[in-house]
This record gives sequence, C-alpha cells and structure tokens, in this order.
Amino acid sequence: QAQLVESGGGSVQAGGSLTLSCAASGNPDSRACMAWFRQAPGKEREGVATITEGGIKTYADSVRGRFIISRDDGKEVLNLQMNSLKPEDTAMYYCASKNIFWGSCRYLEERHWNNWGQGTQVTVSS
Repeated sequence: QAQLVESGGGSVQAGGSLTLSCAASGNPDSRACMAWFRQAPGKEREGVATITEGGIKTYADSVRGRFIISRDDGKEVLNLQMNSLKPEDTAMYYCASKNIFWGSCRYLEERHWNNWGQGTQVTVSS
C-alpha cells in the first residue's frame, strides 16, 4: 500500500494560483499511477488529473489548460499547479495512487483508485 499526505491548500482569490503537493511513500508498485481528485460540498468526488510513471497526463475538461500535474519519483512527490483559479474550483483535494493492475492510469473515476490521502482544502473567493 501507499501512504499519501497532501499539503499546499489554502484560500486564494479568483484568478490566482496555488500549488498542491503530495508526499508519497510505501510500496512503489502501488504508486505506479497517481492522480488528483476533488470533492466539493454536496457533490461526488471527481477526478482532476492523472499521471503515469512515464509522465503521460490526463486532465478533466474543467481544468485542462489551467492545471498542471507533475511527479518527481526521486523525491516521491506529486504536484498539482493550479492557475486561473475559479470559485467553482473550491473543494477538498485528494491525492490518489494505484498499482497498474487496477487498470489504466488514465481513468478519472474514483472507483478505479485504491490509495487515498486525507485531503487538503482549497477555497477560491470571487
């Protein structure tokens, strides 16, 4: 299993930027695929972006062109650079990972991921 700890959340005005980080540890195989998800109050958790070991990235339509996912396996860190933030980006953001045997790294649906961090809150004010 992987252990995932998010950081970097906070409050920002619309149009601003924020970078989230996820410190990863544990079985490297369980971190082959990594992703960011988010959950707004009263809504289901949704995939934001995923990244494979080889650096192939997938983005949700709602964040494509504004968010950038990256990973540094040497430092065991996953990042999410968020630019041009909107009030609708307000949510709890979660780091996730999985072994490749759980299926494609490019799935954005929650049910395809099995390792989760505790989350970090992002609040965007208008």
